[in-house]
Amino acid sequence: MSSDEPAREAAPPDGGASEALQGLSIDKKDAAPSKDVQRYPGPDGKMARYRRRQEITSNHGPRAPARRRVEIKDVWASTLDAEMAVIRELVERYPYVAMDTEFPGVVAKPVGDLSSNGFAYQTLQCNVDLLKIIQLGISFCGENGETPAEGCYCYQFNFRFDLNEDMYAEDSIELLKQSGIDFDRHAAEGIDVQRFGELIMMSGLVLVDEVKWISFHSGYDFGYLLKILTCSALPSTEEQFFELLHIYFPRIFDVKLVVTQVDGLHGGLQRIAEELKVERVGPMHQAGSDSMLTNATFFRVVDLAFASAMPEDRYALVDDKYRGEIYGLGAHAYKGKGGGGEASNGHAPPANGHLPTSGSTQSLDREGGGDE
Repeated sequence: MSSDEPAREAAPPDGGASEALQGLSIDKKDAAPSKDVQRYPGPDGKMARYRRRQEITSNHGPRAPARRRVEIKDVWASTLDAEMAVIRELVERYPYVAMDTEFPGVVAKPVGDLSSNGFAYQTLQCNVDLLKIIQLGISFCGENGETPAEGCYCYQFNFRFDLNEDMYAEDSIELLKQSGIDFDRHAAEGIDVQRFGELIMMSGLVLVDEVKWISFHSGYDFGYLLKILTCSALPSTEEQFFELLHIYFPRIFDVKLVVTQVDGLHGGLQRIAEELKVERVGPMHQAGSDSMLTNATFFRVVDLAFASAMPEDRYALVDDKYRGEIYGLGAHAYKGKGGGGEASNGHAPPANGHLPTSGSTQSLDREGGGDE
């Protein structure tokens, strides 16, 4: 739920999934036969007309797909095998994969110097090892941001999570409940992480250089994925973490890092998306919606960050400069008083850079609001 700001989406504010759907017209003839397929109007594809972003739009056009109805397909244990078979074919044609996770907050903080190198990773490590993933959202597109003309390109995997047995930060769970996550169903029908790990290893999504993973401030997101893929605790050092990360995910791009190259553009994912007129599809605080927003925002940000380059050269420049790096970790870890560490659900600390003292509910970096 890759933050550093206090509020995430203007409409609906911290409401449930039913509120998120108010006012959306969905034709009955288009209604999905399955309750696990959610359809939403697509993004409007218009770029903000101000400063040099107007020039980017007029010269090169927005990369967002044409407006159409968009599906976010919920995947549960009963449909996992079938949907992973579809994904194996989809990733061959649409190798840009945007990713986001939802998880139960932050419950532990290591004892030590907050400003020391590695403290951010130590915080991530101990919390990922203690807790369980709740949702994973992945969205697919091509090299120019194009999506399939028909069918689903966003999948939301719902994992087994039992509030009566599993550890969590209470305020984080309350936020997810308000966002429409059905924890009773997660307990009864959720995906077994071991089975998911087996299938994703054979999916063509990992261990291949051709797939480009797009994320936003994603240390915790990738931490949970590595835990699933390896069926073990995270490595004890940050260096070992990155070595393992680059084996399973050879090409990852953190939008939060690319944004640092654009003058005047800052904040969390929701704030950046709003400034670039990228519309959210689906309920906020859910992994599928966040992955789609990350996907669309990435292509807009790249056009701005490398506006002086020819369009066909921009992604090579992104690859050269940002490949394999994660905001908030490694060379990009927080420094100074209170530095080091991301808040609950895998996102940045608040604007003052201090770690949360408990399981904060704020998915700040994904939402919008304050700067770093």
